[in-house]
Amino acid sequence: MTEITLHTHRPVWHFAPGLLLSLVITAFALWLGSIPAVAGVGLSALTLAILMGMIIGNTLYPKIHAHCDGGVLFAKQHLLRLGIILYGFRLTFSQIAEVGVSGIVIDVLTLSSTFFIACLLGQKVFGLDKKTSWLIGAGSSICGAAAVLATEPVVKAEASKVTVAVATVVIFGTLAIFVYPAMYPLLTQWFSPETYGIFIGSTVHEVAQVVAAGHGVSPDAENSAVIAKMLRVMMLAPFLVLLAARVKQLSPAQGAEKSKLTIPWFAVGFIAVAVFNSFHLLPQSVVNAINTLDTLLLAMAMAALGLTTHVSALKNAGAKPLVMGLLLFIWLMVGGGAINLAVMHLMA
Repeated sequence: MTEITLHTHRPVWHFAPGLLLSLVITAFALWLGSIPAVAGVGLSALTLAILMGMIIGNTLYPKIHAHCDGGVLFAKQHLLRLGIILYGFRLTFSQIAEVGVSGIVIDVLTLSSTFFIACLLGQKVFGLDKKTSWLIGAGSSICGAAAVLATEPVVKAEASKVTVAVATVVIFGTLAIFVYPAMYPLLTQWFSPETYGIFIGSTVHEVAQVVAAGHGVSPDAENSAVIAKMLRVMMLAPFLVLLAARVKQLSPAQGAEKSKLTIPWFAVGFIAVAVFNSFHLLPQSVVNAINTLDTLLLAMAMAALGLTTHVSALKNAGAKPLVMGLLLFIWLMVGGGAINLAVMHLMA
């Protein structure tokens, strides 16, 4: 008898229950995220999916996990990588010109300094392991939950560590939605709406949170914030390649094994798709459909992550990751603001 199988040499029915469960959670998260009151506070479908996944994962899922683990793990691993690749359809290199060289310099300096501080704080000050420090640093310095998810397969982190990192993004990114618009009246002598938008885009965690924070200032601030944020997102792929090299360097492997570099091919695919999208070869309706599919895939991966995360693991993590996330949040506002002002002054 011939059975249709996936690449893991398992029959389709082995994956169906878990994939269906992840899809149902995702559908509810997408619906909830479309409600204006929910979207207005920056709670994206990705965030909602992991929260609902965690609720089910700590109540109903332990009773059915034997039937669902195959599909849930498939969603967390394979659908995640495909989702990161398709994320490139949200970007084009023409967006670089709209913000200019100064926007790129601001993003590079903010990203690199934030990740460096995360590594320093996590490992030297709070005594956290490298993987947790890297995940929190990636989420804070690049693009929130999507960056955490993309970093996970590179550093091979446990689900509990991924969830802790996502939690810091959710808490402090949501706080940023209210703090940044409240700060703007105090900073108008240094920032125009457009430059304040770049400040928001270069320092706030999630894309949805950037949109909400920029919208709270003005339409001009919102537009420049989104463009600056997209440039920051484009740096995810080279960041992952460099991190993969660092992970390999720190590997205990010796000799010839140590010289081999595991390249995160999904990151290369992400760049390739962004380059392809820059030529506008596909109709906008097709690109919109792909972006909708991409949101679905990433949300399913988040739901699967939530399903495999236990509250006890978060309790065991303690307060240190959250305090670290708070310090990074303060750095992004103060240090990131200083970087924005310095670069704009020097490159004016």
